Amino acid sequence: MTVSQDSDELFHRYYKRWITVYKEGAIRSVTMNKYLMTHQWVIKLAPNVRLKDLNRITYQQLLNDYAVEHERQTTMDFHHQLKGAILDAVDEGLIDRDPTRKAIIKGKPPRDKKTKYLNQFELHTMLSSLKLSNEVNWHWFILLVAKTGIRFSEALALTPKDFDFPHQMLVINKTWDYKGNGGFLPTKNQSSVRKVQLDWQTVIQFSQLIKNFPENDPIFIKRNQKIYNSTINGILERVCIEAKVPVISIHGLRHTHASLLLFAGVSIASVARRLGHASMTTTQKTYLHVIQELENQDVDIIMRSLSGLS
Repeated sequence: MTVSQDSDELFHRYYKRWITVYKEGAIRSVTMNKYLMTHQWVIKLAPNVRLKDLNRITYQQLLNDYAVEHERQTTMDFHHQLKGAILDAVDEGLIDRDPTRKAIIKGKPPRDKKTKYLNQFELHTMLSSLKLSNEVNWHWFILLVAKTGIRFSEALALTPKDFDFPHQMLVINKTWDYKGNGGFLPTKNQSSVRKVQLDWQTVIQFSQLIKNFPENDPIFIKRNQKIYNSTINGILERVCIEAKVPVISIHGLRHTHASLLLFAGVSIASVARRLGHASMTTTQKTYLHVIQELENQDVDIIMRSLSGLS
């Protein structure tokens, strides 16, 4: 196939081939689905655009059309997922110049953000409202996520074998494929394989709760049970409403856990390790609001200390 014939190829077909060659089998299924969704949007918004038609104006128009229905951050993700394929097309000589250069990212105004985390009093009030029976239920699940900050999929994958009660540790080394057909999957990244320290109260509670469970079976999932994130979020919502605290999601419990640790003076490095972040940069970006608030407190402390000097 000659370069000129390749240049005549429809962009969305080239992009689909690029996904298959470079991404299939190399990324997690969740990420793969995002690329495939981007491909569907390209078909919808630019069905007749050929590789040779791609220039800064046609590419910017594609981004603008996408931005009509999406927020700026989502449009940025769309741009990044397309850019890799386009740069490869430039390298192959299928496109003369990089059409993504100086692209302007637009988007709808962000929606009002839901509450992401609870303060310490609100968390205590919410946890006090949990109905913790002698049998495993989703209220125990909520308690454990709140106490450890582990991810939803990590908590679903927990088995009795993952609890090291003598050392007050919880071993995180797998996730549960709740978006697919169930079963264990690897963790999000290598940094996600970790040991999370447990408080003594949680150790006592769970050592009694799961003492007769098969050691390699998931604690919270019955055989062949299909789990939906929305179902557990619905249970947590009812608990929050009953406790008269802001409604948050299960992922919001992870944010709450991290925020309380930072406010308590735990280092960013320690919080990053506990959460299983790939780098401290992820932690800093996610909890920038908390870090800025702590920095303001530090400035107040410094100024009070300096004003006391004579």
